[in-house]
Amino acid sequence: MRKTLKNSRRSPLAAIFVIAAGLILSGGGYAVATSAVENTTANTAISAQEQIKEGERLFLANCATCHGVNGVGTAAGPTVIGVGAASADFQVSSGRMPGQASGPQMPPKPVQFTEEQIAAIAAYVGSLGVGPSIPTADMLEANGDSSRGGELFRINCAMCHNAAGAGGALTEGKWAPTLKGVSAKHVYEAMLTGPQNMPVFNDANLTPSDKKDIITYLAYIEANPSAGGYELAGLGPVAEGLFLWIFGFGLIILITMWLGAKSN
Repeated sequence: MRKTLKNSRRSPLAAIFVIAAGLILSGGGYAVATSAVENTTANTAISAQEQIKEGERLFLANCATCHGVNGVGTAAGPTVIGVGAASADFQVSSGRMPGQASGPQMPPKPVQFTEEQIAAIAAYVGSLGVGPSIPTADMLEANGDSSRGGELFRINCAMCHNAAGAGGALTEGKWAPTLKGVSAKHVYEAMLTGPQNMPVFNDANLTPSDKKDIITYLAYIEANPSAGGYELAGLGPVAEGLFLWIFGFGLIILITMWLGAKSN
């Protein structure tokens, strides 16, 4: 018996059988894995195409009046070719678009679409030309350097949005909105796309790390109240000076009048 097994192991046919079995198993496994990957990729591509098609339908029904068929733009609205999915996502998910009326600036209003519809519109606009993509979740985490973010914010943003992100008036009826209560996603997309009067801060101007630091700074000042007490909405020295003139000096004048009347 032992001799028979020993002879079979040494037989050239046994070696050929083992090699053939190994080739069949490895080849079959590779074919199955490749087929699964190809099916997954195909399903993803079909899903993406369906989303873009749905976005096109929504765009034609709600946006093409101003932005034109295929996003080429009209006299009533600019082209959206090349603005990227991030721009469409910001404008629609913040309620600024579709616009209800023309004016110096589009004010936010209640959002008119579901998250799925917004994603579809953004996908369609993104397919019209190369532009900024929607930031991923890891890009929006407020785990950067808040001190450095504050420095970057004061250099690049405070002249319009105020050092505390409270917003402020601009020219010709325009304004820089407050950043309190604004999501990290919208802050990042605004820096990336430069909506309305805001300049574009692409990755060459402010790197993704810089943007994360700014988001961290805004989250910090929103979570930590002013150490000096009531901040008068954080509007700066004009509001503080006005408060002093009206209430501070007003109180001094009233006290002076009261003392004068009492002495008489």
